Amino acid sequence: MVIQRWQSVMLLIAGVMMGIFSFCSLGQIQTEAYTFNVTALGICREGIATAPDEATGISTIFLFIVSLLACILPIVDIFCFKNMRLQKNVAMISALFTVAAGVIAAVSASGFATDFGANVGWSTFICAPLVALIGDILAFRLITSDQKKLRAADRLR
Repeated sequence: MVIQRWQSVMLLIAGVMMGIFSFCSLGQIQTEAYTFNVTALGICREGIATAPDEATGISTIFLFIVSLLACILPIVDIFCFKNMRLQKNVAMISALFTVAAGVIAAVSASGFATDFGANVGWSTFICAPLVALIGDILAFRLITSDQKKLRAADRLR
């Protein structure tokens, strides 16, 4: 019996999307005096500081770590095909990290923007966790489907 490995494709898509989320600009915050760039590593002011008391931004290293874990886990999960139970668990953990990364990014950027009375201009890369979450969930469902097919084939033997 041949098992279709579509879950590997879904896990690869999830890993690539979270890699894009981790390393690309997620948006900008435009205030009256500054423009801040929002990334997974932090919210930092664009340009050179002219006075020492000016706002410089914040570090979001926790967001970067969570998004990097959500990037690495699906790619590692592709190679766990011999243990489907482990593969399903890693896919669910990856989905949780993906949701956490999206929520942390939205909350930290929105909170920082409200401190300055501004809004966040999101990039299209902010949708990467949603696509990665869909990939993780589809991979989980496909792994479950493969388990059922293998059980049915074992009953016939």
